[in-house]
Amino acid sequence: MRLSPDVGKFGGRSQRVEVMKENNSGFGIGQWTYIPLHRTYGFDFRIVARATTPVSIKFSIAPVNNLQDAVFVEIPIDYEWHTFTGHIDLPKRFNQNDLYQVSITSNKRANFVLDRILLYPDDHINGADPDVIKFLRDSQLPLLRWPGGNFVSGYHWRQGIGPIDERPTVPNPAWEGLEFNLFGTDEFISFCRAVGCEPMICVNAGNGTPEEAGEWVEYCNGSIDTPMGKLRAENGHPEPYNVKYWEIGNEIYGRWQVTWTTPDGNLDRYKRFSKAMLKADPTIKLLGCGLGNDPNSEWNYHLIEGIGKDLHCITDHILTGGAVNADTDPKDLYQAFMGYSVELERRYDKLRKKMSSAGIADPHLAITELQLFAHFQGEAKPDGKLDHNTMPRQDSISEAIYYMTIINTCVRLGGFVELLTHSATVNHGGGLRKDRERVYANPVHLAQKLGMYIANCVPVKTNLNCETYSTKHAYASIPPLNDIPVIDSIAGISPNGDLMIMLVHRGAECGTIDLTINTGGFKAKNKAKITTLAGETWYDRNTLENPEKIFLRSSEVDVLNNNQINISLSPFTITLIVIS
Repeated sequence: MRLSPDVGKFGGRSQRVEVMKENNSGFGIGQWTYIPLHRTYGFDFRIVARATTPVSIKFSIAPVNNLQDAVFVEIPIDYEWHTFTGHIDLPKRFNQNDLYQVSITSNKRANFVLDRILLYPDDHINGADPDVIKFLRDSQLPLLRWPGGNFVSGYHWRQGIGPIDERPTVPNPAWEGLEFNLFGTDEFISFCRAVGCEPMICVNAGNGTPEEAGEWVEYCNGSIDTPMGKLRAENGHPEPYNVKYWEIGNEIYGRWQVTWTTPDGNLDRYKRFSKAMLKADPTIKLLGCGLGNDPNSEWNYHLIEGIGKDLHCITDHILTGGAVNADTDPKDLYQAFMGYSVELERRYDKLRKKMSSAGIADPHLAITELQLFAHFQGEAKPDGKLDHNTMPRQDSISEAIYYMTIINTCVRLGGFVELLTHSATVNHGGGLRKDRERVYANPVHLAQKLGMYIANCVPVKTNLNCETYSTKHAYASIPPLNDIPVIDSIAGISPNGDLMIMLVHRGAECGTIDLTINTGGFKAKNKAKITTLAGETWYDRNTLENPEKIFLRSSEVDVLNNNQINISLSPFTITLIVIS
């Protein structure tokens, strides 16, 4: 057999397969994969192929440990390109946990070219995993950012629309590998509608042009009387998508971005991109690319002063922590992360004042990426203080607590922070994990779900007296911290009149804390509901083998006659109290 690169039906890369002689087992190409047999045994396929002379190829699915037990269909191909679609039902004897081989082979001498091979479980939702959609919908996710991230600085949206087979496969501009353009603008909007969330798009302000961004806005929001609105309708979507939030560039200050720039370059790009995008739809909200949370940084200063009153919102990515190693004090590192929100609150308040002084009447901040960002370097040591598994990680309870302390800070800033999107959705940072086709929640996903219970509350002031802690070392942009309250708290009144209290125990050294809550003049019933997200250590996490080790636990507590509640808070916990 011989393999070589070739050109697909609409250009781009395809795979030529030459079977040099007749054979009994079948020669060709295959891929090992897990498949979601825990949900369905039915699968839909789509194959684009041609051959130099007519031949029948075999599309098969078989357990890797028993390749003779294959389910297959015969597909006749000839000199012209054809698209073949069909359905395969796998037998119930196939084990849900086994590894499978998907292959295309021929027993005859053959010379054929494969342009696309797609296999979907028949319960997919417009190409998306229904388990992922269910998790996100159940969490009441309010908004989803797409398509990046570093990826967007080299992404061209026109490549991801139109008939699937006509979309090019191109190198991934940020993360190596390939981008198949199966999930483009129309699929993103469909995904958001299935989840029930609002879409937010970050445009390519790296190697993209203002005209390209403006056309993207028109494609999403324009009427069918506009050129791009007409194109959207031709692609099967006559009604405008009405995408409200648009971010101009991702981290284009960084040399890791495709076509990064300088502070003045960012100002120039914002002016040109905003003009083109607002021309397409003057009602959209634009987010300018900010750098960190220092109001006096050259990057932020140029954007704020250069745009002035027309700058609605500036972005920040909370991605800090720096390099750590086996000699790093794990408790100091953990408590530095968990106390960072106190420092952020101070910095963000200065940023708001800086924007106001530049003539921005209603300044806003958008935190469009957030996750723990310490990186373990060097070798682990048998007697080391820290290793990769015991450090605060995005898939651990630490990420959930970190996230909630920053949410609490955003609430205390009184509307300055307009939105926050966590990094990321699946298999990158925290959020959801998909492993061997099984989807489960990282603790931070559960924290997001818990946080949505207070999303529509009217904040009320809290007075908190508790122990404090300090840290010794700096970790990237996190300085040594002093007098950080061990308990972080916010409270609010829900639309139906309940008092909601969110408490985070972020200390690593003081153990369980007995807390007395006085609700003041709030007339409470005799029981309060409690929902808790907890770990036994700061590095506890869910895994494929134990996907619900950390979960939301419900209980009740008495409300005393004097409107007091006594509660014990363990370390590494988030607690929501609902008092009716």
